[in-house]
Amino acid sequence: MARIAYNSHDAAAFEATRHLSDQALAGWREAVTRHLNPQPGTRLLDLGAGTGAWAQTFTDWYDGIDVVAVEPAEAMRARCLHPQVLAGDAANVPLAAGSVDAAWLSTVIHHVPDLTAAARELRRVLRPGGQVLIRSAFAGRHHAITLFRFFPEAIRVLNTYPSVHDVEAAFAAAGFATISLEQVPQTTAPSLRDVAASMRREAHTPLQLITNNEYAAGLARLHLAAQTESGPVIDALDLLVLR
Repeated sequence: MARIAYNSHDAAAFEATRHLSDQALAGWREAVTRHLNPQPGTRLLDLGAGTGAWAQTFTDWYDGIDVVAVEPAEAMRARCLHPQVLAGDAANVPLAAGSVDAAWLSTVIHHVPDLTAAARELRRVLRPGGQVLIRSAFAGRHHAITLFRFFPEAIRVLNTYPSVHDVEAAFAAAGFATISLEQVPQTTAPSLRDVAASMRREAHTPLQLITNNEYAAGLARLHLAAQTESGPVIDALDLLVLR
């Protein structure tokens, strides 16, 4: 069971607010390309694909690759931008053994209830030498994420997420080794004013899991800062690569 049982309201909020601009994606394209080096015929699993933004982005970036999106929430699949989306989850990927070259998991690892089972399942579906690329905010690593500046109460939620060590240990049990851990910067929004205007609590798991009063206080802090601070909002999430 995921931390959030996404319904149509949550999926709509996610679709409306969690897509990144081409400028924001530039750093991620560089990092993914460096590790994955996709070629025509590469088959990529987007696990926990949500509304399919990343699956569609990879299809746009790399000519000739085959991206398969797998998403457990029916509400997310109903809004998926990517035509090839299947029902499934990290412990039950509906693909044949040895059928994908790499797996991408973006801001989903905290929804996985059994990391060891997920690692075993990814080992099953990956071809020999296949990589797992995990884009995430991990426990204890919030300092480069603007959201937690204004909603510090959400740090306690983040700290219930898996740590980098937790993920590495679970995947090591399935025969994976860590290839890389890096922070990838992204321009999340043109300004704090844009962040404040588009904020949807339903689109952010840590905000859904704090109290209403804590959320209201954080929103007030954000709107106050947005009145005086200018310039782009630059965040950095981690990219953990295992093989």
